[in-house]
Amino acid sequence: MQLSKSSAKVLRAFLDDPDEEQYGFGLMRSTRVKSGSLYPILERFERLRWIEGYDESIDEHAEGRPKRRLYRLTALGEREARKAVAEFYRDVGQSPAWVPGIEGA
Repeated sequence: MQLSKSSAKVLRAFLDDPDEEQYGFGLMRSTRVKSGSLYPILERFERLRWIEGYDESIDEHAEGRPKRRLYRLTALGEREARKAVAEFYRDVGQSPAWVPGIEGA
């Protein structure tokens, strides 16, 4: 799969801690990908079943904020994301040592 720079950043955020739930604003902050690009990327990864999205189950009044849409990397997504990110860096040149999941991809 061909990744854009923004898609690679989003996948790297998920791969940094594959078990961690992510949400839109947190991803925008950590990746610096703007919402107009981020949400279509998340929708595409959901369609591919690389991530699963679901609405947070909280009492909005008690928490003092609206519910978030949370995203979690799937097992398939973790495998495919590692391959796709490795391929992205092979295509653009030498990958930085800190990019997760390059080994054995």
